[in-house]
Amino acid sequence: MGYDWAKAREDEAARFGTDAFYASLGRAFVTMCAVVPGLFLIEAIDVGLGPGTLDVAGGIIPRHIQGLDGVLFSPFLHADWEHLYGNAVPLILLGTFVLAGGMRRFIWSTVVIMAVAGLGVWFIGDPQSVVVGASGVIFGYLGLLLTRGLVERSWWNIAVAAFIGLLYWYQLYGILPTDARVSWQGHLLGLVGGALAAVLFRRRR
Repeated sequence: MGYDWAKAREDEAARFGTDAFYASLGRAFVTMCAVVPGLFLIEAIDVGLGPGTLDVAGGIIPRHIQGLDGVLFSPFLHADWEHLYGNAVPLILLGTFVLAGGMRRFIWSTVVIMAVAGLGVWFIGDPQSVVVGASGVIFGYLGLLLTRGLVERSWWNIAVAAFIGLLYWYQLYGILPTDARVSWQGHLLGLVGGALAAVLFRRRR
C-alpha cells in the first residue's frame, strides 16, 4: 500500500504550531477576506434594485413552496447594511478556522449547516416572515469548532470557538426567542448543523 501524501499534508496542517498549520491558516484567512466582499456586492445590487427586492426573491419564507429556494440563497442575502456589517467579521474569523481544517471538509460542512438551518427554518419558522442572513452559517461554524474540538481532541478548536464566543457573547442570545426580528430557529439549528458536520466529517486518526 502506497503512502498517502495528501493525507499526511492534511494531518500536518491540522497540528497546531507547525509551519503547515500557519500556512493553512493564512490561506484560509485570505480566502474568507475575498469571499465577504461578494456579500457586500450582493447587498449593493439589492439596494440598487430597491431595498429588499432580492431578500423577498431569495429569502426563506417558512412553509411556502416559493420560499424553499431560500435554503440555498438566503445566507448570501442581508436585510440591510447594518445586518451585513454585524455578520461580516465573525464570518471571516470563524470561517478562517473552519476552512483551515481542509477545503473539502469546509465545503461539505457548510452544505450540511445550510441544509439543517435552512430546512429547519422553513419547517418551523414564522410563515409571515422572510428569513435572510449568514448568521445561521456563523452559528454553525461555532458549533462545528466546539464539537470538532471534542471529537478530534483538538484543544485549539475549542479555544478559538470559546474566544470568538466571548467576543460576540451578546449575539449568542440569538438562539433564544427573545427578539421577534431575529430568526432564533436559524441560529439554533445552525449550531446543531455545525455539530452534526463536525461528527460526520471528523478527521480519523
